[in-house]
Amino acid sequence: MLPTILDLATLRAAFASGSLDPVGLAEIVADRMAASSDPAVFITPVPRADLVAAARALMAAHPVPNSLPLWGLPFAVKDNIDVAGLPTTAACPAFAYTPGRDAVVVARLKAAGALVIGKTNLDQFATGLNGTRSPYGAPRSVFDAEYVSGGSSSGSAVAVAAGLACFSLGTDTAGSGRVPAAFNNLVGIKPTPGALSTTGLVPACRSLDCITVFASTVGDGIAVRRIAEGFDPADPYSRPAIPHPLPAAGLRFGVLAPAEREFYGDTETAALYDAAIARLERLGGVAVPFDYAPFREIAALLYDGPWVAERLAAVEAFHADHAAEMDPSVRAILDSARAYSAVDAFRGRYAFEALKRRTDAILAGLDVLLLPTAPTIYTVAEMAAEPIVRNSHFGRYTNFANLLGMAAIAVPAGFRRDGLPAGVMLVGPGFSDEALAPWADALHRDLDGGMGVDRARALPDESRVPPLPSRQIPLVVVGAHLTGLALNHQLQELGATFLRATRTAPDYRLYALPGTVPPKPGLVRAPGFEGPGLEVEVWALDPAAFGRFAAAIPAPLGIGKIALADGESASGFLCEAHAVADAPEITRHGGWRAYLAAGRA
Repeated sequence: MLPTILDLATLRAAFASGSLDPVGLAEIVADRMAASSDPAVFITPVPRADLVAAARALMAAHPVPNSLPLWGLPFAVKDNIDVAGLPTTAACPAFAYTPGRDAVVVARLKAAGALVIGKTNLDQFATGLNGTRSPYGAPRSVFDAEYVSGGSSSGSAVAVAAGLACFSLGTDTAGSGRVPAAFNNLVGIKPTPGALSTTGLVPACRSLDCITVFASTVGDGIAVRRIAEGFDPADPYSRPAIPHPLPAAGLRFGVLAPAEREFYGDTETAALYDAAIARLERLGGVAVPFDYAPFREIAALLYDGPWVAERLAAVEAFHADHAAEMDPSVRAILDSARAYSAVDAFRGRYAFEALKRRTDAILAGLDVLLLPTAPTIYTVAEMAAEPIVRNSHFGRYTNFANLLGMAAIAVPAGFRRDGLPAGVMLVGPGFSDEALAPWADALHRDLDGGMGVDRARALPDESRVPPLPSRQIPLVVVGAHLTGLALNHQLQELGATFLRATRTAPDYRLYALPGTVPPKPGLVRAPGFEGPGLEVEVWALDPAAFGRFAAAIPAPLGIGKIALADGESASGFLCEAHAVADAPEITRHGGWRAYLAAGRA
């Protein structure tokens, strides 16, 4: 008998054993959809006969179990993403059309063997974070039908959390692929903007939109994302991925400073955030409080600045003719866009760039951010009473990510005493998608809070995300960059990791370079020379940070290979020979630190 939550590992094992095949799974899914207690999850479900026929066709074309990466796995699609032959409504009946081809992402998943089970409900035109702005009803949290499911990808999250789909596609402009994950005990994968094609997506803010993945585990979500992603020349916002590595140990993660913590009175969600910080520290991370204010100000630009006009740009002609047929809250947001001029758009861009300068300075000293996914949750009735204000509360910690081009993974953070879930998210630099996954998976597993509606179920070992091989570059420092000396802060600011203290091979000489500020030594190799070996330290930086560091080194210093006393070699500081012609040799001291100490004495 299948468990409630349909994870990849369990289904693949059942297929491999012969106890289940895609046709049988299609029948089970159709039964579950028919018996679902939440009729608002789907706008257009795939009829049972069509779903079973698609499963039969898959087995006829690919009879060997698991012969495709997603062979026979059922998935749901948010109804602002095209699926050939199924209406795309964006939760607005007057807008509906039937596309003749799949969105690029959907086509990739189908080609990998996945089966579409239906188009899911959403906040109309993906404008909202609560899931109640739809004429097709409001999907509810799988833990309490009085509470919202989160939006705009409401139906997509509930479909996975209730065991109707193995995974689902959502979208995320301001947090729509993360907030519903928090409210339904799921993982939400928000890729770097441009990593997944948006061809075939009804845009909300075209320059910011991301197609996202909801799954029961990080491993499942990452597996789906890898298949769905890829450069699309037809999408002007698609970007080739240049992976951004993160440290495998000693992750410096930013946490909210006390003055920036806002949970709108929800002390239990605040406590769950603190618990997540402690868990990540136990896993080897280093918590670093940071000033969230400039990120919050960037987040405000998305709904309280001229970026609202981009939402109108997506549906301007439809809005002009059909405003009366739109959800009142969505219509009000789009109407407000007309107050912004082209001048306002430029001023908004200027404000953004000034704020980005501040956030860049903060992020330079951090690897990732650990933030609450949403500060609290509201009932459907509470949301109806204050639809704009309370919706904005949900986006307090999510809205900035796409404006800054960042990647994020939302994971469950535990449950309040009333049984409602909360979530946290790791937010990293653009194209850190792969590097975020091992940390996010470890954090989810340390919680032991189950998957979706099944709180008691252990996460499958088969979906575990192993740590990535270290891609950091060792750097040998010999002078002012040693621990405690004048320029060591430059390494700290780039997130460098201290590896060890050691000595060079014996054939190196050290000189005190005249006229350098702060004082610096020059290390020169002298083949045949038998010296004491010189004190050095080995640090490690990720490739991007190493490049920035090396580019800033002033002549006559540069980077070359340094042989170490243990027989290894690594890149490090060397000096051009001409620069030491008139410099005093200080090799006898055994290192720069000892030389400085002798001078002070």
